[in-house]
Amino acid sequence: MLSRALLRLGAGAARRPWRVIAAWLAAATLAVLAAVAFGGRNADTMTAPGLDSQRAAQLIERAGTGQEGMTAQVVVTPLDGTATFFDHDGARTALTRLRTEVQRLPHVLGTGDPVGALDAGGDTAVRGGLVSADGRIAVVRVQYPDQSRLSSEDLDALVGLGDRLRAELPLRIEMGGSLFYAFSEPDGGASELIGLLAAAAILFLAFGSLVAAALPIGMAVFGLTVGVATMTVLAGVTDVPTFAPVLGSMVGLSVGIDYALFVLARHREHLAGGLDPREAAGLAVATAGRPVVFAGGTVVVSILGLAVADVPFMTVGGLAVSIVVLIMVAASVTLLPAFLGAAAPRLAGAGRIGRALRRRPVPAAGADRAAGWRRWIGHVNRHPVPYAVGAAGLLLTAALPVLGLRVGLPDDGSMPVGRTERRAYDLVAEGFGPGTNGPLVIAADTAGDPGALDRLVAAVAADRGIASVAPTHVDRAGGIATLLVFPTTGPQDEVTADTIARLRTDVLPAATGPGPARAHVGGAAASLSDVGRRTSERLPLLVATVLATSFLLLMLVFRSVLVPLKAVLLNLLSIGAAYGVLVAVFQWGWGGALIGLEATVPIVSFIPMFLFAILFGLSMDYEVFLLSRVREEYLRTGDNGTAIVEGVSGTARIITSAALIMVAVFVSFAVAEDPSTKMFGLGLATAILIDATVVRMVLVPATMTLLGRANWWLPGWLDRLLPGGPGPS
Repeated sequence: MLSRALLRLGAGAARRPWRVIAAWLAAATLAVLAAVAFGGRNADTMTAPGLDSQRAAQLIERAGTGQEGMTAQVVVTPLDGTATFFDHDGARTALTRLRTEVQRLPHVLGTGDPVGALDAGGDTAVRGGLVSADGRIAVVRVQYPDQSRLSSEDLDALVGLGDRLRAELPLRIEMGGSLFYAFSEPDGGASELIGLLAAAAILFLAFGSLVAAALPIGMAVFGLTVGVATMTVLAGVTDVPTFAPVLGSMVGLSVGIDYALFVLARHREHLAGGLDPREAAGLAVATAGRPVVFAGGTVVVSILGLAVADVPFMTVGGLAVSIVVLIMVAASVTLLPAFLGAAAPRLAGAGRIGRALRRRPVPAAGADRAAGWRRWIGHVNRHPVPYAVGAAGLLLTAALPVLGLRVGLPDDGSMPVGRTERRAYDLVAEGFGPGTNGPLVIAADTAGDPGALDRLVAAVAADRGIASVAPTHVDRAGGIATLLVFPTTGPQDEVTADTIARLRTDVLPAATGPGPARAHVGGAAASLSDVGRRTSERLPLLVATVLATSFLLLMLVFRSVLVPLKAVLLNLLSIGAAYGVLVAVFQWGWGGALIGLEATVPIVSFIPMFLFAILFGLSMDYEVFLLSRVREEYLRTGDNGTAIVEGVSGTARIITSAALIMVAVFVSFAVAEDPSTKMFGLGLATAILIDATVVRMVLVPATMTLLGRANWWLPGWLDRLLPGGPGPS
């Protein structure tokens, strides 16, 4: 039924191409206009209901101290490297002017007063975290309202002020803070262009035709335009995380070009068989479009499975990426056949491969179209045990570093030294200690217990993991106090997570006692630590949900029990190997310089779960495409060995080209500046490369050979229950 519907859809689009293209142009225009009129800004709300950091944020908001909003910090030091603010009147005057001008910027609620701290004495300055103990480094902390009231213009205003004052004042000025994280332009623009150019080159080599290479690229650009615009509209309704557009571009470009590649390859096969170009387009959508729909559905189901984490920003981010994938599926079965219909005269005879296809006779069923791949698959099938054991052992070895996986928050210290955020981070760590770059905010409701605050401050300050406590903000009316606390260790350190846990379980309960007072630990470091813990706890549930759903979908498609079971197990192997590579590169530093990584960092807490959902869906793409061809051959011949050789060799070249395109797109993002983008790019590229080579070209044929006819075993009672009629036996 699905194939018939796709046949009508593809053939109709090919016969009336300009109507379909016009409809997509209209959709793209409307999406962009809607994004301009109703779209919102991306926002990172990296917390979740029920977390201690979320309770702290709620108390801070109730207190109305302004600490719940965005922050920036302007870090300064005299240009004379030996001078200090204590003995340099010109530097002190310049610092006063800088703070005054920062306070005049739009939306600034207040600033710290390092000059006042200097006048108050050294101990107060150090305790307040505004001037270093030696007087060489000062920090102007800038408080903004919450992100919904700000825009990139606020960041531009602060950066512009810094650029102007650098030329006028005898100060070295560097800047950082959450304002930069929220409104800096995300990586992606250059990476998308590099990925597109690499994809175009691979497509040209695969098809030998500029026209054939241009069609998948054009389709992907159309789909990505609609998808990203739709994501912007979604941001007007809810908070879409800032990484979603970059991740959506990565996944959308790769799957869009891949899906188009598979449909285009089938189309050219049908052209070689002598079919009319428009008839060939309809038949290509009917045959290759079915795996595209199921593969896209698997990707969407896997990504939507992120909802089980119960972390809102991950759920919304997954929804945003899923929308892009769905749009690419729709474009593959409507816009691409329209392109094929419009380009029919040029596509049929363009390029050396196209001319060769036209000269070739109609190929007989099972004709050898990929002699090299056919020989290789035949060789693997004659020696299945050593290849299965060797390939599985290789992947398990690559996955071993996962045992040392450590999640955390790569901070500004992970950025290139050319970024002002990194230079500000280094200055703060040098002057005040590493923990000053990741302060904790303790929010306490002391109503009904007037002595609780003093006990709380004393207990926190005495903890071995705390370097200092800034002056306390107290909302007398509500009885809510907020303490800015500086750990002795940096936000990336495991010891900081241990300190947060100890404050919550031992220090704060002991200080507040059995009375009504309650205290919670918040701040960016605590929030990311909490999210990391929750995602780690929920990862097994996500894995089970995605595995079960994918197993059922594949069982429905291939009418088999063992084929989907084997597929999910092999996909787990390739994903585990990708995780291992991430740990080796980012935590151990192996080869980090090749992608511009200047320091080792923990794996971002939410990335393992996101990568699993995306990678499992993408790896299922190749499984569906490959096994669809194997099943076609099995239904035609009834012979398992012939079906494996013909099916795998018949798709090997296309799968390899598709994998190269995906890897090229993902690697182009792996060299971005942001560590999170690097992790997504390298993790996705590694998994796809492993999946399309070791798994699809070695493990799949070896294991299917070992299973024999059992590959297609399905109990009769289950076959009758599944929709679609009885499968092969």
